[in-house]
Amino acid sequence: RRVCHSPPARHPAARHGFQNTMTSTRDQAVAARSASRQLQNLSSEKRAELLCAIADALELHEPAIMDANAEDITAAELANTDANLMNRLKMKPGKIAQLAEGARQIAGMPEPIARTLSKMEIADGLVLTQVTAPLGVLLIIFESRPDALPQIASLAIRSGNGLLLKGGKEAQRTNQALHRVIVDCFPKFGVGRDCIVLVEGREAVSDILKLNDVVDLVIPRGSNDLVSYIQNNTKIPVLGHADGVCHVLIDRDADLAMACRLAVDSKVDYPAACNALETLLVHTKHVESGAWFEQIKPALENAGVELFGGRRAAKTLSLPPCPALRHEYGRPALTVEIVDDLESAIEYIHANGSAHTDCIITDNQVTADAFLRRVDSACVFHNCSTRFSDGFRMGLGAEVGISTSRIHARGPVGVEGLLTTRWLLRGKGQYSDKDTAVAYTHKVLPTDEQWMYKAMGYVGLAVGLANAVHIGFFLFQWGEKG
Repeated sequence: RRVCHSPPARHPAARHGFQNTMTSTRDQAVAARSASRQLQNLSSEKRAELLCAIADALELHEPAIMDANAEDITAAELANTDANLMNRLKMKPGKIAQLAEGARQIAGMPEPIARTLSKMEIADGLVLTQVTAPLGVLLIIFESRPDALPQIASLAIRSGNGLLLKGGKEAQRTNQALHRVIVDCFPKFGVGRDCIVLVEGREAVSDILKLNDVVDLVIPRGSNDLVSYIQNNTKIPVLGHADGVCHVLIDRDADLAMACRLAVDSKVDYPAACNALETLLVHTKHVESGAWFEQIKPALENAGVELFGGRRAAKTLSLPPCPALRHEYGRPALTVEIVDDLESAIEYIHANGSAHTDCIITDNQVTADAFLRRVDSACVFHNCSTRFSDGFRMGLGAEVGISTSRIHARGPVGVEGLLTTRWLLRGKGQYSDKDTAVAYTHKVLPTDEQWMYKAMGYVGLAVGLANAVHIGFFLFQWGEKG
């Protein structure tokens, strides 16, 4: 895309001391793209150094960040903010250290930009390579959770993308403090501060959603209403999920002690999270044996979980009916439903789930493998908490969000999800002339990484042969002495 580096034409309103919102948001997006190219021009080592500098700065300015967060919490309490939003807003002790560690973990990742994915000789002396490349400029909209800002910024920096960030108004002070700490590190590395822009005001977001010629991807993180609004009001591609209706199936062959522990953790560890358990599927065997009443139900109720029933469980287990079969509670509550077998469980998940994260608890490996293979969700687990559906926990360093889309990226989206590809063709004067001037070979060539692994294999083989010869010679000498 073309980027105009000359000063933009001033809107007539600017002469009277204010500026047209559309003009300013477009300028911000264009400036973010220009600064992102400065970021891309840094070596991998320099971008890693920048991330480490940000990690150090976050830890250095922790008192100021926490003070800003305390002010946001006080204002939110006075405004009678919803309890779930309050829980997301509060930055708990140790959070800054975790964010700094996440930035350092991302800094230590292999270089993501310009990585060769494939290589082919098109014709003699004409070589085509496919390489990874940044997407460009991203608009990330997130509600309440200020800790998302440094996570998203770290991923964007490592992948060379420009950012427009819009946080919830309830976290305004915390977001401003975090943003200031991060962008203050840029000038030392020759990167413009406007590589990451903190957008303020709903009107600005509405304007940015119209900039499909400048912004390359929108990632909304928040409520179902927010995601649906974004999807319905922009031509820019949207990556995200509207619901987090996660299921756990307690199979007939489940270890019940494990099942109770994992179900409780999946729901109670962070009830408002999109990877929290919302529907518990219980095999009919555990109802008939009494295990539901003696073990599973008490474990959930003792953990403070409110239980509702699906169509069958409401009657059989005497539970109040659930609001809907596909329902995200976002609090310590869940739906229980009874299933007869694996087939009916999978059908239920596909009919009522959101393709986010679904888990089976079973000691039967055949059943587990069938569940993992057949459930069509972004994340499918066996014998573990749904809470592991998280970029940091999966070793991605952080995540910009979790996608249930089937195009581009699925599940927790880390650095890899912020990349696209480009084709680079290197020739020696070849031309087409209606394909009469070139003899196509279309020969697949090994990439540099493949050459490296092949060389390592040869080295390993050579070392192995040398050791074998040495051992053989030693045994021969030992035999001669004997």
